Amino acid sequence: MESAEDLMDQINREAWRARDSIQWYRKLEGWTDPGEQVAMQRVAAWVKDQPILDLGVGAGRTVPLLREISQDYTAIDYTPELVDACRAKYPDARVFAGDARDLSRFADASFALVVFSFNGIDAVSPKDRMKVLRQVHRVLRPGGIFLFSAHNQCGPGHGERLKLGFDFTRNPLKLVRGFLRMLKNAPRTIANYRRYSHLNRRADGYSIMNAAAHHHGIVIHYVTIAKQCEQLVAARFRADPEIYAELDGRRIGPDEDTGRYRWFHFIARK
Repeated sequence: MESAEDLMDQINREAWRARDSIQWYRKLEGWTDPGEQVAMQRVAAWVKDQPILDLGVGAGRTVPLLREISQDYTAIDYTPELVDACRAKYPDARVFAGDARDLSRFADASFALVVFSFNGIDAVSPKDRMKVLRQVHRVLRPGGIFLFSAHNQCGPGHGERLKLGFDFTRNPLKLVRGFLRMLKNAPRTIANYRRYSHLNRRADGYSIMNAAAHHHGIVIHYVTIAKQCEQLVAARFRADPEIYAELDGRRIGPDEDTGRYRWFHFIARK
């Protein structure tokens, strides 16, 4: 039987390529959360007008955010439909089909900043996660920065039970629309939950879990702060990343209670 790690790539790619996923990513604009905004503003002055590589750009949410820091901007994504959507929205941006696990198209020390937003690094297996970290380290200049987000194994999003995606609202029209949308998507959501939740597994400092997003159609990596720092050191990054919480943008210390945060933003230096 294939393991969760064997199947992650196939499952997640299928979810990203779904029509409703593409439509959803096209609509996204601005910051995902206060933590992302704080972390991005933190690195902006350090890398102003220097080369930036944007991994997993999706349909282009981060393009204007990062080009405000530098016009020397390059982006990649491994989902062809999202690459097309990003190019259509930002035809003057350098956007390529590419995989964060293989950055061989880029020379050593090419970028001052590499960004992997929206927990994109969590979509690949632990083995491939290390490939991403090592590839990013290689393409960064000395002293360069890797800004990325990762799901918190100790947080409330870890091990989500079945969610049908219905949120109560006092607006009657939105209530009816939301209920009808839930009924339409319920068969797929339930089928995905049954199909993928048996792949859940816990290990030392990380977990592989079916998540409720995309109608329970993805399997992702959750990690503790300690384990993420260990992985960064193994990939030859400095041992003291700055860490910002998604919920409120607070800087987090390595020994804090992190139970209320779903994910974190890491600023790691080469």
